Amino acid sequence: MSARILVVDDQPANVRLLEAKLQAEYFDVCTAVDGFAAIEAAKLEQPDLILLDVMMPGMDGYETCRLLKDEPRTRHIPVVMVTALDQREDRIRGLESGADDFLTKPIDDVTLFARVRSLLRLKTVLDELRHRESSDALSYVMSEPIGDLDSVARAVVISGDPRAATRYAAAMPAQVRTQVETDPVTGLEAARSNADLLIVDLTSPGFDGLRLCARIRADAATRQLPILAVINPGDTPSAVRALDLGVNDIIHRPVDAGEMMARVSTQLRRKRYADRLRTQLDESLEMAITDPLTGLHNRRYIASRLHQAMESSNNGGAPVSLLIADIDHFKSINDRYGHEGGDYVLRGFAERVQRDLRALDLAARYGGEEFVIVMPGAGLAEARGASERLRASIASEPFDLGDGRSACVTVSIGCAQAEDGESAESLLRRADEALYLAKDEGRNRVEAAHSAAA
Repeated sequence: MSARILVVDDQPANVRLLEAKLQAEYFDVCTAVDGFAAIEAAKLEQPDLILLDVMMPGMDGYETCRLLKDEPRTRHIPVVMVTALDQREDRIRGLESGADDFLTKPIDDVTLFARVRSLLRLKTVLDELRHRESSDALSYVMSEPIGDLDSVARAVVISGDPRAATRYAAAMPAQVRTQVETDPVTGLEAARSNADLLIVDLTSPGFDGLRLCARIRADAATRQLPILAVINPGDTPSAVRALDLGVNDIIHRPVDAGEMMARVSTQLRRKRYADRLRTQLDESLEMAITDPLTGLHNRRYIASRLHQAMESSNNGGAPVSLLIADIDHFKSINDRYGHEGGDYVLRGFAERVQRDLRALDLAARYGGEEFVIVMPGAGLAEARGASERLRASIASEPFDLGDGRSACVTVSIGCAQAEDGESAESLLRRADEALYLAKDEGRNRVEAAHSAAA
């Protein structure tokens, strides 16, 4: 895995050493000699990861990290603090300043590269979400501070040692509700049940914690769940293996309560950031296929689904029928009640369409007051029956226009069944011709299309 890494240290010898090690692993390296230069380089170079020294003149690493995480253009970049400081207060302060990890010199190369690869894998996932996002939505997400936890989260602790598990649970932030499991099977089930974080004790002799982590990453329901692993000090092979399996972070025994709280908070903040990105992406995808006024599908989406249904039908699949519905005298509704009144009618029409059709039918606003409904698995008789029910539903009661006003509305509908080898364009044209016939025959009626061969 190649990536661009920014090395920040005021000691040239340290910079050259880290640069040589990283380049030997085929990483692209850029450097900065102090915090001010680091922030500018991060904005300009957009590295994939920052290795940040703590003890620097002018502005130390803690303040540099805070500023990086406050800046929308750089807060998504993972920061690993690298320092000779080894007191618990230093580690906690580093994590609380926004660092994704805290490594103490001298750094074991194997551990360093395992941590780097782990953070780069996570950033790749987040970058994919960010790049798929629309620019407006992404700007909104990136402008939101990741900040402190402000709502309840749920953590699951899995350890074969009940006393240790209780200590881990006691070290959780106040807004974290913790479930303790001593059996990996029930622990895995608990992790699947809407957990926000999983803590796995790899020192438990009663089960293989690494195998459990591998199962969690292999399960689609828990693949994105953050994992914090507890390991014995000096157990570098287990630490490296855990990180390579997809564990997000590790903490050594004896577990310090303050460090546990800081690392848990970091993982939960990162998860909520990823969740916001996924939510924004889902909303953007929904907007791309949905008419914003009625909530029905839009023209582009229904055209795609119609082609799919007809391709299946032409290849020996179930029949497919199409309805085109047009609200009668809609211009008069707009003229009399204004465009706001017209919008009420369109939304009310969409609600009745969704209420009266089958669950597998696909309805879309095709343009203006015209709607298209695709009915997979339906022949012409069934399509005509559905059209009559919809027509009767529209005419049965007035539409609420707000402010105590209402309007009587009717609809004309043309329906057609796809024939062998027929194109979607031909089917739409025949249904549209049937719609115009319904209009010509007095409106508020249903007409079925003639055969394509007629």
